[in-house]
Amino acid sequence: MKSTHSLALALAMAITCGGAAAKDAKDSKQSMLFDEIPIGSWSTSAELGAITTSGNTVGTSVTGKIDARQELDDWSNQYIFSGYFKEDETTNDEGQKIRERSAERFSASAKAAYKLMADHEKLFVLASHVNDKFGAYTKYSTLAVGHGSRWYQSSDKSVDVEVGPGYFSGTNDTGESEHGLTVRGAAAMKWKISQSAMFTQTVSVERGTSNTHSIAETALSTKINGTMQMKAAFSARNDTRVPDDKKNTDTQTSLTLVYSF
Repeated sequence: MKSTHSLALALAMAITCGGAAAKDAKDSKQSMLFDEIPIGSWSTSAELGAITTSGNTVGTSVTGKIDARQELDDWSNQYIFSGYFKEDETTNDEGQKIRERSAERFSASAKAAYKLMADHEKLFVLASHVNDKFGAYTKYSTLAVGHGSRWYQSSDKSVDVEVGPGYFSGTNDTGESEHGLTVRGAAAMKWKISQSAMFTQTVSVERGTSNTHSIAETALSTKINGTMQMKAAFSARNDTRVPDDKKNTDTQTSLTLVYSF
């Protein structure tokens, strides 16, 4: 996971340092690049992916996500809901075939960002909650505030960064509760590879006194038509403090269909 963070941060720094001259690109091209939402409107995307196997291996996995964004004169709001579950068919000690749930995670987050006078400068409040039945933390809630800004923007790339203090409360797999103050940092890079393809890289790190919680996602989206996209993504979640019978990092590779409206 450290290598994932290092690669993302190194990429962000390289783009920032190497692109100073590109900051003078025309505003019209910049606004067209990332399909900015008009003031007073919503932009919502829903994605869904499913895999079903039969024969020697029987199982089903489903992943889904809803991302709703709202732009107002002074505020930018975002609401995200996502879920993932997996069932496998196994044989018990009596020789009977049964279906068992091996993964079940649901998460929700809401962020309100107040726009400052400078372009892409914002103050934000973020709240999130995760229920993960089979994770190192079965429940994990976060409240954070801070400042966000755009470090770099050109005709085909942008890097946004957020930093600020926060508070977390969680319950690990053994039932032990943890809570405390954190320092949160996040970065998001977008790269418009072509008129129909977009590469994104996001990283967030919450460092507390007892645990460091990190999430990273690498994704490539390709347009099918005006409202449909195909998205391939790899995501990783890491906690530095976990029970002895749990691994520090959970990963997920997905291929989903995204509908925007």
